[in-house]
Amino acid sequence: MKKYLVILLVGFCSCQTGSNSTKNAYQQTPETLKDPSKVYNLMGEELPSVQIPQESKVKLEKNLNEARANYEANPDSLELIIWYGRRLAYLGRYLEAIEVFSNGISKFPTSHKLRRHRGHRYITTRQLDKAVDDFEMAAFYSVNTENSIEPDGAPNKLNIPLSNDKFNIWYHYGLAHYLNGRFDKALSAYKKCMEFSDNDDLKSATFYWLYMTYKKIGNTSMADDLLADISDEMKIIENDDYLNLLLLFKGEKKIDVLMSEAFPEGGNINPTMGYGLGNWYQQQGNLEKANEIFLKILDSPRWASFGYIAAEAELATTFPVPVS
Repeated sequence: MKKYLVILLVGFCSCQTGSNSTKNAYQQTPETLKDPSKVYNLMGEELPSVQIPQESKVKLEKNLNEARANYEANPDSLELIIWYGRRLAYLGRYLEAIEVFSNGISKFPTSHKLRRHRGHRYITTRQLDKAVDDFEMAAFYSVNTENSIEPDGAPNKLNIPLSNDKFNIWYHYGLAHYLNGRFDKALSAYKKCMEFSDNDDLKSATFYWLYMTYKKIGNTSMADDLLADISDEMKIIENDDYLNLLLLFKGEKKIDVLMSEAFPEGGNINPTMGYGLGNWYQQQGNLEKANEIFLKILDSPRWASFGYIAAEAELATTFPVPVS
């Protein structure tokens, strides 16, 4: 990463372009993987093992052991396959999770749920084209199915599951296109996602990425129109970051306050908040500050965060560096 950061810092002096390219400079594919057992960022550099606090790790490993035992006792259960893969992913074992989901798909080839979860982990591992393919198939196979609440593997503070199957398909489908710089396709996916955004948490998440997408394609009026339905009276359980960023875009939050929350002195960087703040500066025409923030995000160990991956995408597009 350090070599890449040096190149980026030099690039600040000469590069004046924004990040509205239609395709990222680097795409992780079987041909570009240096080691298929490892995860690489969008610049082609190996990412570190996921670090989990010991107390949380003990609980997660206990849950994984239970999920594995259940799966091994009944390997043809769709539900148990999904939970085994999800529990692996919660421990940062994303490639193993993908393998479990893939084995499941060989047994249940029309399962939109398996493809939704595998697609999510393809995003995590920067295999964006594969993610797009999975969500496309998930959307197709889910058309004639009843929508249902998706149970949480990491419950929120109220222990209330908020998302549903079809929301998760279209939300992540839009994200995969967005990260790939295919903003027109992301726009269509997020518009469809709005049909399944049936609570304020889901609305704030979808509105956030839809707003960003409109901004990327230069449709400022449509982006601003979205903000009319955003207020601090929305009942948010999980997605406070998205709501606060939307309120910033609306002019009802202060950039300095959110900057201190995203990058606390000596604290943990918040990639979700940080990426939105970088885009705020980008929208103001301050590209140097935006890229400075995107670089700061890469100091976070939370590289599975969508904000982190999006910051990578911005930098990889604005400052393309050949992968050796």
